[in-house]
Amino acid sequence: MFSSVNTIWVLLGAILVFFMQAGFAMVETGFTRAKNAGNIIMKNLMDFALGSVAFWVIGFGIMFGADIHGIIGQFDFFVRGTYDAAPQVHTYAFLIFQTVFCATAATIVSGGMAERTKFSSYCIYSIVISAIIYPISGHWIWGGGWLANLGFHDFAGSTAVHMVGGVAAMVGAYMLGPRIGKYTPDGKVHAIPGHSLTLGALGVFILWFAWFGFNGGSTLSATGDDVLTSISSVIFNTNLAAAAAANATMLITWVRYGKPDVSMTLNGALGGLVAITAGCDAVSPVGAFFIGTISAFILVFGIEFIDQKLKIDDPVGAIGVHGVCGAAGTIMTGIFALDGGLLYGGGSGMVLVQLLGVVSVAAWTGVSMTVVFALIRSFVGLRVSRDEEMEGLDIREHALESSYADFMPLSTESFNFLKAKMAEAGDDSAPTESLTSAEGKEDPLGHKMTKIEIFADPKKTDALKEALNRIGITGLTVTPVTGCGAQKSKSEFYRGARMEKTMQNHVRIETVVSKVPVRKVIDAAKSVLHTGEPGDGKIFTYNVENVIRVSTGEEGFDALQYDYDRVREGAAKTA
Repeated sequence: MFSSVNTIWVLLGAILVFFMQAGFAMVETGFTRAKNAGNIIMKNLMDFALGSVAFWVIGFGIMFGADIHGIIGQFDFFVRGTYDAAPQVHTYAFLIFQTVFCATAATIVSGGMAERTKFSSYCIYSIVISAIIYPISGHWIWGGGWLANLGFHDFAGSTAVHMVGGVAAMVGAYMLGPRIGKYTPDGKVHAIPGHSLTLGALGVFILWFAWFGFNGGSTLSATGDDVLTSISSVIFNTNLAAAAAANATMLITWVRYGKPDVSMTLNGALGGLVAITAGCDAVSPVGAFFIGTISAFILVFGIEFIDQKLKIDDPVGAIGVHGVCGAAGTIMTGIFALDGGLLYGGGSGMVLVQLLGVVSVAAWTGVSMTVVFALIRSFVGLRVSRDEEMEGLDIREHALESSYADFMPLSTESFNFLKAKMAEAGDDSAPTESLTSAEGKEDPLGHKMTKIEIFADPKKTDALKEALNRIGITGLTVTPVTGCGAQKSKSEFYRGARMEKTMQNHVRIETVVSKVPVRKVIDAAKSVLHTGEPGDGKIFTYNVENVIRVSTGEEGFDALQYDYDRVREGAAKTA
């Protein structure tokens, strides 16, 4: 007999956990470089697609089939049997719920091995994880295996899901080696920031939201007063631990780095979610708070140790978040559990069982994935070539020129609107006929023209455009560029590591002037850009022979003439 309420609850949980794939995709994309964004998205898509089929064909049977000596479940290809692992829940509801859990374990690995792994190799080991690695250790914990018989408690997968993914990521990242430029020959760390903290933050919020289904849905039931109390407690504890971890991480990084670190704090929230997943049903809110807070310390110092001491390059912090916090949260369940926990009179027995489970699953995952990666490296190759990595995996692995085609990061809409409004208001800072140029070369029609090219800090773009607009410069070309100069770059920090960039991100702003004196443009630009620090930028001037306005055929000075009547008409129409 199936319960409609229970089945719907499990299906709802499965839908939310599936949405975590979007969260992982955004976190991993945001914390890596733009030249690899398409590759990251493709990997997150395909590990779910490939894993879903592999888990249906073989993995589910290994995990939940009839127990064989506590080690493995009986094979059930294509899931033809019925299962009572979730009483009163339809088999296919339970199957899809476990499928999305399996996909979560597989997708964690992509973050730790990002930006240098062959796509074909990634597809192979994602299938192996989903079909064999994850199901076997999952059977030990949730399928009636030996750890379950010892009383090992992992309610929703701190170890079964997250630590498996984190350990696999650690093995893979170690065998791959660091990204080019991550470490100097003497072992000094060079931070490589991701291209979009905004995407990373969006991913964290998606994961936080979907985690309520990850943990809440793991009750596998929604009927009865006791179950409803359990669901409420699970979801509350999940949120509290994540919030406590984020708060603690912010304070820790504020003290250690002088400023609260954005990306580390985002990771902190995820670390709290991972840590509470094992015991969210077994601890009080006080226990959840301390699990989250302690996980923040473990996360920050764990990531620093992995990155700076072990020299394992983990672009998104997957090892620290999922591997380290997954293990720590599982062990802390033995300390804070209301029933049998060390702090509640249960003695050390539960802690020891939890520790045994963590060590056993880590050993299984580490050894098996070492074999898998070694075989892939021997027969297929695990890492892309140096040229492919330098150019980016988007173009080399997927023939994708850019994941942001036709996207202009520095929009001109706000500038054009400001220009129209200033003209409409009759701003007296607009140029007058009395302004003449003392520099530049005469064009064919007798007027002098000069091209001015400004390289500046992207953060100064809006202020610079406004300053130029006020002296009558209303035509600009703005392009994002990277480059280097003779001065050393300013020291910045990312996730606790110093960034000593040889290439600086700048914008190139180009304009051609005739009526406006070149010196006036230079002075306006310097007034905005000058700080006295390296990286303020440079200004170049060039003689211009001619300018042709294609739409009207005008040349020289006439092609640069600003028609304020037309601007005012455009502003009036806009209004």
